[in-house]
Amino acid sequence: MTGKQLLYLTFNAFLKERFGERVQKITLDAGLTCPNRDGTRGRGGCTYCDASGSGTGAASQIPDVRSQALSGMQAMQHRYNAQKFIAYFQSFCNTYAPAQHLNALYDSVADLPGVVGLSVATRPDCLNPEILDLLAGYSKRLMVTLELGLQSCHDVTLARINRGHTFKEFLDGFALARRYPLRVCVHIIIGLPGETAEHVNETARELARLKPDGVKIHCLYIHKGTALEQEYIQGNFQPILQEEFVASVCDALEMLPPSTVIERLTGDPLKKLLVAPEWTLRKQDILSAIEQELLRRDSRQGQYWKE
Repeated sequence: MTGKQLLYLTFNAFLKERFGERVQKITLDAGLTCPNRDGTRGRGGCTYCDASGSGTGAASQIPDVRSQALSGMQAMQHRYNAQKFIAYFQSFCNTYAPAQHLNALYDSVADLPGVVGLSVATRPDCLNPEILDLLAGYSKRLMVTLELGLQSCHDVTLARINRGHTFKEFLDGFALARRYPLRVCVHIIIGLPGETAEHVNETARELARLKPDGVKIHCLYIHKGTALEQEYIQGNFQPILQEEFVASVCDALEMLPPSTVIERLTGDPLKKLLVAPEWTLRKQDILSAIEQELLRRDSRQGQYWKE
């Protein structure tokens, strides 16, 4: 067991224990949209979200998700000699379409050789029993994960970033998803406009109470072409410093249950699109700094978690 695995439950460790070998995620873009883009809940999307919907933008080049999956699997086989894969519907909101259309999308990759998991990123206000029943049907043969974007438990923040849903709507969506045989992974963002370390701690405490199967922690970075870029240019927003981010990550890890899988600890900005902060490009340095801070504290995931 490595030092990182002792300090927090990594996604790689979880997958290796479950499947007995390396498992790679293959990111997919199904060409969908979001209710706060098409006018249902709002326009423009979240202020930090770029034109690709926080995804790859692959749908504009390879519309067929099965072809995207096959291409990604081939690349991961070549790079890592991986033989098992999770088909990850990442871009935009991947339950925001009629169930029949979603069924066709999921089916197109679920039966590919080597696919052992299906991961679907979405919003908590885009769930209903019909779609959750559909996803649950795949759980008989695949590990199915529903990835729910929360970002913050503070409604003031959610409104400022044009999230288009409230914390109560997240809680309602989370509770509904929990009725089905699905893993539920929650996304949060550190460094959101107007938030302090205590705001992040409050979000972490709420998550700890819910005991999600997984958590993804992102650092807020600014991509070109986003509303957040304009806030930054106008001097209305300053990105978080690396030291502040690292401290907040460690605070959150200490509160989360030891059984919650830490599926991500930072973001993956595209260098060609990144406006700021520049330090978010140095992913390994960030992960190392988090590990060193936990060691300095003589702490680990779940240090202050209470049942």
